[in-house]
Amino acid sequence: MNSFAPRVALVGDRSPNVRAHTRIPALLTALAERERLVLDAYWIPTEEAEGSEESLAGFDAIWLVPGSPYRSEAGALTAARTARERGIPFLGTCGGFQHALLEYARNVCGLTSAGHAETGSGAGDPLIVPLACSLAGHEGTVRVTAGSLAEQALGAERTVERYHCSYGLSPAFLGVLREHGLRFTGVDENGEVRIAELPGHPFFLVTLFQPELAGDGDRAHPVIKALAGAARATRRPQVAETSSVPWTRRLSS
Repeated sequence: MNSFAPRVALVGDRSPNVRAHTRIPALLTALAERERLVLDAYWIPTEEAEGSEESLAGFDAIWLVPGSPYRSEAGALTAARTARERGIPFLGTCGGFQHALLEYARNVCGLTSAGHAETGSGAGDPLIVPLACSLAGHEGTVRVTAGSLAEQALGAERTVERYHCSYGLSPAFLGVLREHGLRFTGVDENGEVRIAELPGHPFFLVTLFQPELAGDGDRAHPVIKALAGAARATRRPQVAETSSVPWTRRLSS
């Protein structure tokens, strides 16, 4: 692996039964071969991410991958919070979308009891709730806000994306999340949120759809390419040495 390649933490509980996980290695290979965007990727189980803010901060990008419910909700939230607070390029997909919003609600909006209906976490009304119609195995149109980070990454104001989820954001929390700075820049045909981003951050983008499932796997989805580009653009010289990262579970292992 090129020692000067940006390093990305793939935070999630890797499983051969999660299709998105099995596709990621080929997608990153395609990024390197087609786009010349080489990433040094490490798999970080959520249990190891929990309480590891300083080590996660040594990465050039953090990708909170699908696979909810995670073995450690706290670890998933740590990944999102570290990226948000440290200005590290961040992509959250499917479960990553859900937990990035949960982290934001608790730590920025002060909704400390906000929870996730799938796991029963939180003492208050759930922020993440069952979708009216499950999207597992479905695809649908997403309308993207012009001029947004999402539009810049996708290169279009309308796209068709694939899903594998049954939970999304409760509309009851849209107002408070907006008031505290979060921007919703992608919705389905019914106006339900599918993309969110954080203005002022170098790159903070979350999608309910799974870009890992797009196409036949021989070309990385535009939002994955955008994350790689952001990691390269913001890469810090002081994290060039692999020894600063305690994990050795590289993508190829």
